[in-house]
Amino acid sequence: MAQLPPPPPAIKDPEVKFTQLFINNEWVNSESGKTFPTINPATGKKICDVQEGDKVDIEKAVAAAKKAFEFGSEWRKMDASARGVLLNKLADLLERDRIYIASLETLDNGKPFKDSFYVDMTATIKTLRYYAGWTDKIQGKTIPVDGSSFCYTRHEPVGVCGQIIPWNFPITMVSWKIAPALACGNTVIVKPAEQTPLTALYMASLIKEAGFPPGVVNIVPGYGPTAGGALTSHPDVNKVAFTGSTEIGQVIMAAAAKSNLKRVTLELGGKSPLVVFKDANLDVVVEWAHQAIFFNMGQVCTAGSRTYVHEDIYDEFVKRAVARAQNKSIGDPWDAKNEYGPQVSEEQFNKVLEMIDSGKKEGAKLECGGERFGTEGYFIQPTVFSDVTENMRIGKEEIFGPVQQIIKFKDMEDVIARANNTTYGLAAACFTQDLDTALEFSSRVQAGSVWVNCYNAQSVAAPFGGFKMSGVGRELGEYGLQQYTEVKTVVIKTPKKL
Repeated sequence: MAQLPPPPPAIKDPEVKFTQLFINNEWVNSESGKTFPTINPATGKKICDVQEGDKVDIEKAVAAAKKAFEFGSEWRKMDASARGVLLNKLADLLERDRIYIASLETLDNGKPFKDSFYVDMTATIKTLRYYAGWTDKIQGKTIPVDGSSFCYTRHEPVGVCGQIIPWNFPITMVSWKIAPALACGNTVIVKPAEQTPLTALYMASLIKEAGFPPGVVNIVPGYGPTAGGALTSHPDVNKVAFTGSTEIGQVIMAAAAKSNLKRVTLELGGKSPLVVFKDANLDVVVEWAHQAIFFNMGQVCTAGSRTYVHEDIYDEFVKRAVARAQNKSIGDPWDAKNEYGPQVSEEQFNKVLEMIDSGKKEGAKLECGGERFGTEGYFIQPTVFSDVTENMRIGKEEIFGPVQQIIKFKDMEDVIARANNTTYGLAAACFTQDLDTALEFSSRVQAGSVWVNCYNAQSVAAPFGGFKMSGVGRELGEYGLQQYTEVKTVVIKTPKKL
């Protein structure tokens, strides 16, 4: 894993410039006049109040998006290549304001500034530029049908898209949602997570500055049951994309089916196995396994949260994993020496501590951590359990926190059966020096992404999504475009066979 240089100086107290709803390229207050607070998780103190959108505000945003999508509108008449120019312009503006946006992300989310700057902002900009290059390459086919007919397909935009963003990678997830949708010519309503709305709202200002027509992108902060519920059940919304928990994903799918059978893509939870075979290089794999679970304070849907280690090297791996966790630098997210910040909210903080407590009670061996770190904010010590089994809550439920669970296995048959014995199927990884072992594991494990001798090796060009209850559909890459187009077949009768 490459070591990055120190980031440029952060803006430790960034001015919050936008707290209203963004509808039809205008900043407006919610119809109810209600607001909600957004909290700095490093201190537990309020940053500011944000306008709270609900059903009536969502209806206004949907109406604006629907109007912008009408045949003959500025957006629909725009050349496909011009959409690419706008997406690249938006990426340019994000580059220009990169330090400020990364600082705002750290303030609102709590992740270390160096991660906001290098990881989140890099991924956001790359996603926009990647899909900017696709805008004029979305095309159908000619089909040699029987008879005297000319047959071809058109890939047309779905229409109005509702997009619900999680709190763990706020600015990046906005780009994952809007970039393919806009590349295909759709219009969108984004509902950012109520815990982390600030960077999405700032991005709205850049969308307007870039020159996107009114109504093409609308951003409405609010709560899930009100704003999110209104978006997923609205009959004029043609497609919903959601990233978050499996439980909420099921609610969204039911609402979408009941309203108008709108298209749905869901990127949901995971309990991903990371398997260490006995020939793995422990000098390397311990760090990979550590980063797989502790990156972003464990708040990653693909986190390697079931660490399976072969029985021949189990004790040595546990010893080294504990030493690495105890050596982890935790604290002020503005300090570049710290690898690790707070959980995003008090609710998440309490949930993780409750899960840790369940591990202690159910017989797992707490090797280190397991307690609050410091006296303010939502910091939790890096925690390692050994002697974990899959019947324990920590062995089967998604924790979404800094808790490594190390499980012993015997052989391929044993670990494949156990790795697949879950309702989830988002990601998996194996570490081995044997190619046959790697290929067999990759073919047999049930997961949307499989990494060999690495972890979280994601690219905007590669599709991402899950098997089973980890989701429906794929994001990123060319596959991500398929979720935002309808395929229309056109048959033209001709005077003779062509």
